[in-house]
Amino acid sequence: MKTDTQRLTDWVIRKIKAEYPDDVALLVAVEGASINGDGHGEPFDYFVPATERGNGLAQTFIIGGVGNDLYPRSWERMERTASLDDPCTPCLGNAIILYARAPEDEARFEALRQKLLANLADPRFVYARALERLDEAMRLSATMEFEERLYRVRAMAGFACTALTAAVACLNGTWRKDWHHGPLAELSTWEALPDGFAELYRCVLCAKDARDLRGLTRLLIASTRRFIASRRPQDEPDKAAPDYRGLAGWYEELCTWWRRLAFFCASGDADSAFREACQLQEELDVVREEFGLGELDLLGCFDGADLAPLAARARALEEQLLALLRSHGADPCAYGTLDDFLAARQ
Repeated sequence: MKTDTQRLTDWVIRKIKAEYPDDVALLVAVEGASINGDGHGEPFDYFVPATERGNGLAQTFIIGGVGNDLYPRSWERMERTASLDDPCTPCLGNAIILYARAPEDEARFEALRQKLLANLADPRFVYARALERLDEAMRLSATMEFEERLYRVRAMAGFACTALTAAVACLNGTWRKDWHHGPLAELSTWEALPDGFAELYRCVLCAKDARDLRGLTRLLIASTRRFIASRRPQDEPDKAAPDYRGLAGWYEELCTWWRRLAFFCASGDADSAFREACQLQEELDVVREEFGLGELDLLGCFDGADLAPLAARARALEEQLLALLRSHGADPCAYGTLDDFLAARQ
């Protein structure tokens, strides 16, 4: 005798064959989507429409107190899932095909699953995705700083933990498979974790006030940042040489910023010096990343009451960049006077 789960699955398949034979490509269940027999994901989870008309299969209903949501996931959304742009990775990775309109539909779906696995095995790909999840957690943390309502802070801490866990999963070449339970048990099965990650997460569960939740979230973010940084992919051996001529052009364009910063420091204008230094720091961060220059710390020594250290640091960084350009034969295009320039451009 068939179970209720099997009978409900049969009902959906009959409906597809009778009413949407050309409009629904797949009916899919998701392994692990059911909790204690709640029914979700046991008979089905979603379907993939082949045409716009196929979306008409979507419906929700309750049987014996259990909610059922027969909903569509387009091929386009499945592509995003394979690229980890859609967060519901289990809907592809843990999928079980219950019905396929044609072998080609099933093959297309399996190709997307293999694309997901290939992406997870690509160090550069997962590194980029991990950074995106880290940015998400950092935005939540920033918002938490201005929220006093405990329930809102706790919710944002939870979402930040979810994003950070997804980042760690990516760098372990996997995803959260037991997606309806908390991550603690699953974390222990992964090869590598940020320092203190599980312990900090347990502390989040026990935190009683907003201040503790903010602090713990910052600690989780800091640990995860170090973890991600330690797994930054090395440049490929055949990567094109850095464009030092382009760096020289960048310096030619921005060298006046150093002059302005020096002027503001000399005149004791902390307000203008701070603004100028912030803009220059942003530019330095860009070239540091592009050329692998290590830290180019300009603002670390800023002191509104004493601008001399900032001026000295700016001069040192400028000379560091000029020495780099000279060592690669990419001296900036510079002239001592206008007459020199005009003579050279005759």
